[in-house]
Amino acid sequence: MLANVLEKLNIQLNAMQEAAVKAIGGKEDVVLLSPTGSGKTFAFLLPLFLKFSKEAKGVQALVIVPSRELAMQIEQVFKSLQSGYKITCCYGGHSAKIEKNSLSDAPAIIVGTPGRLAYHIRNNSFDVTTVNYLVLDEFDKSLEFGFEEDMSFIIRELLNTKQRILTSATAMKEFPEFLGLKAHEVINFLAEDTHKPALTTEVVRSKTKDKLDLLLNILCAYPNEPTLVFCNHRDAVERITDMLYDRGIINGVYHGGLEQQDREKSLMKFRNGTSSILVTTDLASRGLDIPEIQHVIHYQIPHTEDAFIHRNGRTARMKAEGKAHLLLSNEETVPVYLKEFVEAEKEYADGPLPPFTAWVTFFIAAGKKDKINKMDIAGLFYKKANLVKEDLGVIEVFDHMSYVAVKRKKSREVLNLVKNEKIKGKKYKVGIDE
Repeated sequence: MLANVLEKLNIQLNAMQEAAVKAIGGKEDVVLLSPTGSGKTFAFLLPLFLKFSKEAKGVQALVIVPSRELAMQIEQVFKSLQSGYKITCCYGGHSAKIEKNSLSDAPAIIVGTPGRLAYHIRNNSFDVTTVNYLVLDEFDKSLEFGFEEDMSFIIRELLNTKQRILTSATAMKEFPEFLGLKAHEVINFLAEDTHKPALTTEVVRSKTKDKLDLLLNILCAYPNEPTLVFCNHRDAVERITDMLYDRGIINGVYHGGLEQQDREKSLMKFRNGTSSILVTTDLASRGLDIPEIQHVIHYQIPHTEDAFIHRNGRTARMKAEGKAHLLLSNEETVPVYLKEFVEAEKEYADGPLPPFTAWVTFFIAAGKKDKINKMDIAGLFYKKANLVKEDLGVIEVFDHMSYVAVKRKKSREVLNLVKNEKIKGKKYKVGIDE
């Protein structure tokens, strides 16, 4: 059956995924350790659904994740398997009522954040006695975010679990007792050279305590190359993004203090090329699908080596190589955990500001719940705005909104041509998401 699924999806497993599929296909608990970006989500979802039973009633698997974005990403990966099984995604900021309605017709698998899953269990939204498989994805991150109480409650309630699967990009010396790990197999690919990015780390020194000017100069030196700027604190993120906007530089913002919709929109615009800079906390260092990163800038020194590794794990994934820049003020020194680095070969001086990116994002006030899909949106822009393939970029469809990237140089003309048109016989608001 596995071979048939892989052939149908036209997918070839990597070595880590092959090992994980074999281990999870057995009966023991499994700890899967592999670097960010190596394909852990697919590695546990594939063998899970192969163990599902069409005759079974109720929820068969529960996946606990530390963030909303990771929950939604797992949902999309599961749907791409075309398994025929239903999945429901649960997380804070989403309508609990809608989730409860979906859970009333029990899905085979639920993926969600600890707090929201605990809420549904306390409110008997689904029958926990049918859950055979439990996955704790990025479990160490959930612990770091302070979800231990909710996770402990959820695990205590799952009385009939046959197998537990823990995944992480970091090895833990010991596991908390509440996880309830039995005899387990460890799949450890953290030391595999095949997953190490071709990454150069350069130390860039500022002549002053304030590194804002240095950061700006580095961004200007690599105009519109996809870049993540990492900070330790939200206030630093806000300070940097305010500085960039004051200079007319489009950038995205991502941290835990933002509303879910704003976080999703920042990621979406970064993926589709509307912004080439994403300023973020460590929240974006793991579990998110952010391809094609060329630069990671550590505006503030990560507290630990693990944090440094996970930040850098966002770059050199899809591309052959990438560069990390560690910014040091005149009062800071290179952290002791950083063993391999080069001093910046050039001085980052004042230069011309980056030009506007090539893309802008259009919004359409309709989505999956309105029976709108990507083909409907592409058809609108191709037929009514006379666009060619090169003028239309990434299209993303959510429950009630859709977004599409359009070449900036044609955006105003395109808006005039499509804003009064209908999709599937109905008119929806269309505009540019500034």
